[in-house]
Amino acid sequence: MRILVLQHHDAEHPGIFRDFLAEDGIDWEVALLHQGDPLPDPVDYDAVWAMGGPMDVWEQTRFPWLAPEKRFIHAAVYEHRLPFLGCCLGHQLLAEAAGGECRPLAAPEIGMLEVELTEDGTRDPLLAGLASPLRVLQWHGTEVTRIPPNATVLAHSAASPVQAFRIAGHAAWGLQFHAEVTADMIDEWGEIAEYAAALRRAHGSEALPALRADLVRELPVLQREARSIYDRFMEAVADTS
Repeated sequence: MRILVLQHHDAEHPGIFRDFLAEDGIDWEVALLHQGDPLPDPVDYDAVWAMGGPMDVWEQTRFPWLAPEKRFIHAAVYEHRLPFLGCCLGHQLLAEAAGGECRPLAAPEIGMLEVELTEDGTRDPLLAGLASPLRVLQWHGTEVTRIPPNATVLAHSAASPVQAFRIAGHAAWGLQFHAEVTADMIDEWGEIAEYAAALRRAHGSEALPALRADLVRELPVLQREARSIYDRFMEAVADTS
């Protein structure tokens, strides 16, 4: 099995999922799109993950690799039928690649917050078995405002009505929240100018230590949930191989 990771910032990596991949002996490769790596041929892979990043999906002039990445995601899902998992920016990229739409939030959604599974979410192959409401880490200022025409909403929050969705007939999911988070990632993200500014706007200039403490306190539960999502995704990969 070979997993391709689409990465958009050095600090926005697969996080705890890397540990699971190592434990399972699964090979994975990363395309560092922000550093100019080319998009490979999707036929060489069994699944694709797209991670987060400080850019917005519509900033294609500033980040010219965004447009070909969307085309790549569309081809990977619809032409090659590869299992796909997008987190945060990756979630938004999947939405736009499949015909949805994203817009800025009125205020950033940042912190350990609750999302609630929809009825479809409680039966979904990726999310079934998770608690609802589900405590997750959020750190984003953009939301999916229109899901693709062939998608189903799986989770929502008070601030964002589309916290997770699946493309019908495909093993392709978007998660607005950060299932992959580790304790170290909070400090790494706090050094990203765009993230730090959003955190200040949402919670003030001294918010990072409190956010780190909240995450560390809840990390054991978060990582059990991450393992469940990872295992269920890998089952989907096995089923489509």
